[in-house]
Amino acid sequence: MTLASRPPGQAIGHTRPDGTGARDDARLSARIREKVLARLDPQLDISNPTIVRRTIEAMFPKVVEEENAAMSRTERMLLLEQVLAEILGFGPIEPLLQDNTITEIMINGPRKIYIERAGKIEKTTCVFENEEHLLRIIDRIVAPLGRRVDESSPMVDARLPDGSRVNVTIPPISLVGPVVTIRKFSHIPFTDNDLQTFGTITPEFIQLTRAAVEARLNMIISGGTGSGKTTLLNVLSQYIPSRERIITIEDAAELQLKQEHVVTLEARPPNIEGKGQITIRDLVINALRMRPDRIVVGEARGGEALDMLQAMNTGHDGSLSTLHANTARDALRRLETMVLMSGMDLPLRAIREQISSAIDCIIHLDRMSDGSRRVVQVAEVQGMEGEVVVMQDILRFEQTGQKDGKILGRLNPTGIRPKFAEKIEHAGIKLPGNIFGVGLEALLRK
Repeated sequence: MTLASRPPGQAIGHTRPDGTGARDDARLSARIREKVLARLDPQLDISNPTIVRRTIEAMFPKVVEEENAAMSRTERMLLLEQVLAEILGFGPIEPLLQDNTITEIMINGPRKIYIERAGKIEKTTCVFENEEHLLRIIDRIVAPLGRRVDESSPMVDARLPDGSRVNVTIPPISLVGPVVTIRKFSHIPFTDNDLQTFGTITPEFIQLTRAAVEARLNMIISGGTGSGKTTLLNVLSQYIPSRERIITIEDAAELQLKQEHVVTLEARPPNIEGKGQITIRDLVINALRMRPDRIVVGEARGGEALDMLQAMNTGHDGSLSTLHANTARDALRRLETMVLMSGMDLPLRAIREQISSAIDCIIHLDRMSDGSRRVVQVAEVQGMEGEVVVMQDILRFEQTGQKDGKILGRLNPTGIRPKFAEKIEHAGIKLPGNIFGVGLEALLRK
């Protein structure tokens, strides 16, 4: 393998059949890195990457010469970037973080690193030296956020400076060593045109949801893990008029709203003494005292669902949130369960009445077998019939086949005009009937 073809993060030099070459290269890299670190001025401001890079570049040739390492110029440059990544970045995974085609990084112990690209998972050649090396990088991720990960707190959620979401799980919870999952977030937020290009949504969907947001409908985005819920929430949030005061509430801040009047609130885990925790529910309750025009909850997971529903039912229209569910109908069941988690002893019928009066629309996303993300269902919550919340599909994805491994299909109207169309019209927004497929059959008969 040539250097030009070597994947990012692969060790320098040549690997012998017994693997000793890779180990020797790793030890050489470690020695050079330790020497560079030892010679850095303790007073050097590492928050200034330009100065740090110049300083390391100046001393690097001498350190390599002292090691008497036989390397080509290209190999030296590769090793220099590895050293810089250790000091300024996140070690072996720094090239993966810089690769915009990668959407997720999964580290299963120091020797197994996987990525997701174009919806497919593949194993990389990147490795950490050992568990201690991986734990150092983990500390570098969580420490700036005032969080810790150790035996007493073996699981932690964090985020990188670029907004990417990080979950860390270490032994004894994990039996394979430290496990890190990084959900990368685009530096440039996706637009509705981007999602249309990807095949996630359609022009009719854009027209409908833009009108729904502007008319202050309460909407829930549901879907499985990695189905694109947060991305779609970010897109829909862009439709909120700039004159409104928006309060976003998230576990780890990811939303990238472009409006001027945005207040971002982020939950906080307990400190080392087990105190100081601020939950999503605390933030929802506090947001109601902050004169919000809109409340956007990144993800509803527990008792905060009750406070969110009550806010929707008491004049805070136009709220948006996401939750995990397999279908739009399952999203309603999840809401019921989360309301029960609030600790309020409410009868099931009262909970369902809250849901049916608060939620106007549920948008469901699915991650298809080819790795693509699609909106597969847009359903209206129509109210109660007896003990049951009544729903009606407005748009539904219809698969037409497969070609070259790609799923073919489209999000089509069901021919039913939703009740919330009146609310949209009362807001002064006119939607053509063909968005809902109304009159489509008559048109086709002509």
